[in-house]
Amino acid sequence: MTVIRSNALIALGGNLTRHDLLPQDILAAAVADLAVEAGDLTAVSRFFRTPCFPAGAGPDYVNAVVELETDLSASALLERLHGIEARHARKRVQRWGMRTLDLDLLSFDDRVLPDARSYGHWRDLPLERQMQEAPDQLILPHPRLQDRAFVLVPLCDIAPGWCHPVLKKTAAEMRDALPKSEIDSVIALY
Repeated sequence: MTVIRSNALIALGGNLTRHDLLPQDILAAAVADLAVEAGDLTAVSRFFRTPCFPAGAGPDYVNAVVELETDLSASALLERLHGIEARHARKRVQRWGMRTLDLDLLSFDDRVLPDARSYGHWRDLPLERQMQEAPDQLILPHPRLQDRAFVLVPLCDIAPGWCHPVLKKTAAEMRDALPKSEIDSVIALY
């Protein structure tokens, strides 16, 4: 029997400590969890420090991106990501609020899920509504990855040539289209 393997890109982020663990320690533990529970890691970006938005609203974030091959479906992988978040004390209190760990499925075999129309709706949602509303189903690729330096800078660390299946732009092209100040604010820790 042939096992179908899929390629996934996952963004990691967090800005809260847990016990004596710093955000970068929590991200490192999550990377190890992904390797055990989600598939075979094929690439891990460096860890980057990103300012909290809006400025002064909380501690800086630590962000990274991993690429993995998995035999899980997209929905099963998302369920695993939520389980890993929960074990690292992720609490979903406020949309885009501070957190110990956030794992976002960015891409899964370059599929557009659930369909192009739904993806377009969430991608084009005005900022005020983005801050209040969340989809009740998996939307892929992540509808705002092209707008976020804290995702694109680490993504370019491991896959600058990855091509967005809808926008038809590479990760490097999307990163370079952002304001230089946003790109420069994402600083490698190591």
